[in-house]
Amino acid sequence: MLSDIEIASRAKMLKITEIAKKLGIDDEDIEPYGHYKAKLSESLFKKLKSKKDGKLILVTAINPTPAGEGKTTISVGLAQAMAKINKNAVLALREPSLGPVFGIKGGAAGGGYAQVVPMEDINLHFTGDMHAITSANNLLCALIDNHLQQGNELRIDQRRILIKRCLDMNDRALRYINIGLGGKVNGIPREDGFQITVATEIMAVLCLASDLDDLKKRLERILVAYDLDGNPVYAKQLKGCGAMTALLKDALKPNLVQTLENNPAIMHGGPFANIAHGCNSIRATKLALKLGDYCITEAGFGADLGAEKFMDIKCRFGKLAPDCIVLVATIRALKYNGGVARDKLNKENVDALKKGIVNLKTHIENMHKFGVPVVVAINRFHTDTEAEIEYIKDFCKEMGVEVSLAEIFAKGGDGGTDLAQKVCDTIDKCEGSETNFHTLYDEKLPIKEKLDIIAREIYRADGVIYTKQAEKAIKEIEALGHADIPVCVAKTQYSLSDDPTKLGKPEGFEITVRDLKLSNGAGFIVAYTGDIMTMPGLPKIPAANNIDCDNDGNISGLF
Repeated sequence: MLSDIEIASRAKMLKITEIAKKLGIDDEDIEPYGHYKAKLSESLFKKLKSKKDGKLILVTAINPTPAGEGKTTISVGLAQAMAKINKNAVLALREPSLGPVFGIKGGAAGGGYAQVVPMEDINLHFTGDMHAITSANNLLCALIDNHLQQGNELRIDQRRILIKRCLDMNDRALRYINIGLGGKVNGIPREDGFQITVATEIMAVLCLASDLDDLKKRLERILVAYDLDGNPVYAKQLKGCGAMTALLKDALKPNLVQTLENNPAIMHGGPFANIAHGCNSIRATKLALKLGDYCITEAGFGADLGAEKFMDIKCRFGKLAPDCIVLVATIRALKYNGGVARDKLNKENVDALKKGIVNLKTHIENMHKFGVPVVVAINRFHTDTEAEIEYIKDFCKEMGVEVSLAEIFAKGGDGGTDLAQKVCDTIDKCEGSETNFHTLYDEKLPIKEKLDIIAREIYRADGVIYTKQAEKAIKEIEALGHADIPVCVAKTQYSLSDDPTKLGKPEGFEITVRDLKLSNGAGFIVAYTGDIMTMPGLPKIPAANNIDCDNDGNISGLF
């Protein structure tokens, strides 16, 4: 059996100019980065402004096992399958972070015969967007410390600097550090720390900005610190937002690549869903809606995280309304949620499946709360048995939702034509009727009310507990007049609760919010639950251990 990278290396890619022509994009509207990837220019947005939008399909999932269960693979395969049934679909995905690439999950460009290519480029440096975001974030941090060194005219309280430096790599040793050591010429000593790039507010700003002007204004609004009198200090006051915008101007342009079957794919932005809002950029999604009759996009991790944030944050800011939700499940993950150990997931266990199916049921019910029809996609593994498959089909029938057995990993687009047809039929069934899509809450509600709605309606918690630090943070955000914006919950992806060990559908629990942070430039408030970290660590055996490069530059082991 070939590995993902071996399959990708054998792909017959088309020149990126040919992929662009498929979408009716002229040569002057793309900026090639080599032969097989390109930036899409600002002029293209203006040309397509009056064009009617296609249908929006969101791909999300149940709570996964620690290995992940192939949501991106389904997204890519669905786009390939759409072409097989003569539908014009454009894929809009997030860019991978180097953290997972070298950490626990490996590459993040799909898998098997449903991948985006060039896979090695996408999973590594791609077009430099992550580096640009890292540089802009760290420039802001450097300006703060330089301001302290040069007399501190703004009277910044060095104990209350909110923004951290970043690195697009899992490195737990950098979570808490001391800087400015070594004497007067080396800066003001203070405590600092690093986040992973995809958890930064700059990443969120890039993904939610509508254009370059909006990007700059959002950068200016970032709350970076408080002064010695307790007054807020914003990035604009440090006078570096123009330089940050210059670093980000090319990163703001979406990237065009292709699938293994030469279908167009736009990849842009990459916030994690467990510690950020988990969706690709609004610009990429809107561009895909203009270029195709269908836009297929995904939200990170389970529907309790990525999908909720897609609806309540991205759709709210981007004025988007999904036409269909594809909810990805695997028999493996459902058995895991039913209590089966990870090393025994390959064995038939219908009893465990019956216990774990409550997780799928809860996510179906949750997605219906947004007024959007759901199609369940079973990402098939070769270890799935007929008895297990039939049980899920019967269950979905009882729930009144379409279900499709997708063999996309092994067969590419051919393995997803049934899913593609059922998605199209579901959308057509709703065609002409007034959309029922709505967000879960009114962003003008008090912070605690918004969190309570998410906790009760999505996580199925009995309520929310707030630490003293969280209570203090809420009062500060309210005092600043920024409480009437959406909330973004940082929570474990492995459970509906804030405890990763509580699988299935936990009962009789409360969510504990330990702290909150105002992401004023992004336009939302981050609520931290459990022990979620904004700088992950590497596992005992990192994926990096298996990656190599030979003398001819051929990379191996990249998933």
